Amino acid sequence: MIRIGQGFDVHQLAEGRPLLLGGVHIPHPKGLLGHSDADVLLHTITDAALGAIGAGDLGKHFPDTDEAFKDADSKHLLSQAWQLVKNAGYTLGNVDCTVMAQKPKLAPYIEAMRKQIAELLETDVANVSVKATTTETLGFVGREEGIAAQAVILLQKAE
Repeated sequence: MIRIGQGFDVHQLAEGRPLLLGGVHIPHPKGLLGHSDADVLLHTITDAALGAIGAGDLGKHFPDTDEAFKDADSKHLLSQAWQLVKNAGYTLGNVDCTVMAQKPKLAPYIEAMRKQIAELLETDVANVSVKATTTETLGFVGREEGIAAQAVILLQKAE
């Protein structure tokens, strides 16, 4: 049996915040604003994984109204969600992600993101795809007001 989940997330860029994407620190004058560390890529993967097992979303499990999750490490949040996936009897088939950012250029960081995500999902890096695109200066991404990410995940029933 297989299950498919999809995730989408957006965070605003802000001064004085580190930029974390896929668990990787990326040098940039602005970072993402959020209750946690605002790693938009890990958030969308978490949502996709939770959705695939019918367990809701990031906000249900880690609400931004709970101070326990203030400045939380998104790697930890994804790890907790991944434990729910494993408890439901599933393993990763693959995950395919796209990050939408006008700047900074993300190509130099893609492999590090893939490795970090593979480690968090307990899989081979070959099962993790991370792509980056701009929006050709259109919309909030193009105006460099924020970064968006989307992911699709395939889970397989563990043997």
